[in-house]
Amino acid sequence: MRDNSLLGPWVRRFLLEHIVAERNLARNTQVSYRDTLALLLPFISRRAATDVDRLVVDDVSADRVREFLDHVERDRNCTVLTRNHRLAAIHSIARFIGARSPEHASWCSQVRSVPFKKATKTVIGYLDKHEVDALLHVPDRRTVLGTRDYALLLFLYNSGARADEAASLRVSSLHPGTSPSVRILGKGNKWRACPLWPKTVDALRLLVAARSSDDHVFRGRTGAPMTRFGVHRVVTLCAAKAAEEVKTMRSKRISPHNLRHTTAVHLLRAGVDINTIRAWLGHVSLDTTNIYAEVDLEMKAKALASVDITGLPGPSRQRQPKSLVMDFLRRL
Repeated sequence: MRDNSLLGPWVRRFLLEHIVAERNLARNTQVSYRDTLALLLPFISRRAATDVDRLVVDDVSADRVREFLDHVERDRNCTVLTRNHRLAAIHSIARFIGARSPEHASWCSQVRSVPFKKATKTVIGYLDKHEVDALLHVPDRRTVLGTRDYALLLFLYNSGARADEAASLRVSSLHPGTSPSVRILGKGNKWRACPLWPKTVDALRLLVAARSSDDHVFRGRTGAPMTRFGVHRVVTLCAAKAAEEVKTMRSKRISPHNLRHTTAVHLLRAGVDINTIRAWLGHVSLDTTNIYAEVDLEMKAKALASVDITGLPGPSRQRQPKSLVMDFLRRL
């Protein structure tokens, strides 16, 4: 008879069967859930003074989950957003166990009652046009790696692709015809098409010349496909060099995702409607795309300048505190 109290078999079914075969979640989501459990199980093992393979479901109590989340924030110096991601994974496996084991329904309810923490909303960063130009001038296009870096930066700015989307891009996804475009596989295994500038097409055509359709577009020094970490490294190194010439870039954290924000803001400034930008970036919800309308200071300044304030009364002079005191004394 199967022992439903042991946690190990549930973890195995959750990781290998549920999120892969049943849910078909994106690879990054699978990795996130796996990493959460890789952190959670040793933590619970220490708290329960039990080997990991001997843990039972009830060992993962709501109180210990709260202690784990505090550990993630305090000891691992993670943000509230990361803390909430970890909690989402824990909620997911609790829901999985509770739905298949009625005797653990109460446990599932207690674990899922642990609330998400409200995160402070931060203003997203983006680059202005002259900063993008400075970034694109950094790679030495006379070298093989410089040609690759220039094509990568230009592609990220043109398409608004995520780092892992650029890293997994294959030659077959490029369509440099009369209407140049690229097909990008994004979150949730969803495809989207983005138009390409002629300048981007020329840079990519030079990069993938004589390659087969199954090859990756962006490759490292050894010829192996670039990873998202390699893409991030190229962007940050080029940004650091560009910041030596452009002072405004020194206070900005520039990453592939920052270039994605830049693409959205510049499209918005060019008059592209918000729904088109949503499809361009591959957002599921329009609410996600609307944040770019909130952060663009240039558009806000233009909106302010377009307001006609002719005829409005000027600022009234406020009475000084001293005169207010004198008035009060006269009334005594």
